[in-house]
Amino acid sequence: MKTTAIVNSNIALVKYWGKRDEKLILPNNSNISVAYDKLNTITTVEFNLDYSKDIFILDSNEITDGPVFKKTTEHLNIIRQKAGIETRAKVVSKNNFPTAAGLASSASGFSALAFAGSKAAGLNLDQRELSILARLSGSGSASRSLIGGFAEWMKGEKADGSDSYAIQIAKPDYWPEFRIIVAIISEARKKTSSTDGMNLTVKTCPLYQGWLNTIEQDLENVRKGIAEKNFTLIGSTAEFNCLKMHATMITTQPSLIYWMPETLEIIHSVLDWRKQGLEGYFTIDAGPQVKIICLEKDVEEINNKLCSIPSVKKTIICKVGKEAILTDNHLF
Repeated sequence: MKTTAIVNSNIALVKYWGKRDEKLILPNNSNISVAYDKLNTITTVEFNLDYSKDIFILDSNEITDGPVFKKTTEHLNIIRQKAGIETRAKVVSKNNFPTAAGLASSASGFSALAFAGSKAAGLNLDQRELSILARLSGSGSASRSLIGGFAEWMKGEKADGSDSYAIQIAKPDYWPEFRIIVAIISEARKKTSSTDGMNLTVKTCPLYQGWLNTIEQDLENVRKGIAEKNFTLIGSTAEFNCLKMHATMITTQPSLIYWMPETLEIIHSVLDWRKQGLEGYFTIDAGPQVKIICLEKDVEEINNKLCSIPSVKKTIICKVGKEAILTDNHLF
């Protein structure tokens, strides 16, 4: 069977950085994200006896080796094992935003692979099972992308990872005024992947335990902020959480500095705008791109100011995105 899934990417308001189990992709801390409505991955998967090997095409380019190909085939093997089949598959995937540039393309990409792949293999998994399957892809953040809205990936306590999956804590239409502006300053692939970066941080960063010690309070603040629609509490917590995560990256050996000079220019601009009464907060994943969360009433002014910065190539204004869906519009 051929199946196609569309899955939105997401941005973590409380970040995930570091694993307690490498093989099962179990995080050291729970984390909370919000889905983008305009950044997504479309993936078509077909298991067919005519295929003598797995075929993977990403953004119109056939991938035959490397870490992404390895993760893809390993994830197909997990799906095959669950479905009790040995059939090879063809996977065609497209992102409508830059791949591997700090915009969580692996989260939406592997989530779409898990959703489309499991359906194509004849599996009918519920949301919890799909979230766990997506987590096993090699991108833990993929567990959140399936959910839509505001989602929390619970770290869990069990060694087998059966209690580590994402749940929705607020629906996509819960907060219509919530906005995320994505400021793209570079479409180049980052030199160090998130997976490699976080592994290095856990092993070598002297500040890492301090980061973990502050997470529970951040989670509590963001949950409270969402429940009460307290934008200031969410924004200030998310921004500080981001800075703490990047502090651990910078103090990793060798240092992981994902920021570019243009990243810092936007950071300083957001801080200056806020002093002037324009409320927005920045957050940054493992990459140079800056995302600014704000409310609808301020989105036009903030976006205009961003677009006036020469280093900003383009901006994408997003609302809160929906959960993953299936479509009959296949890519092949």
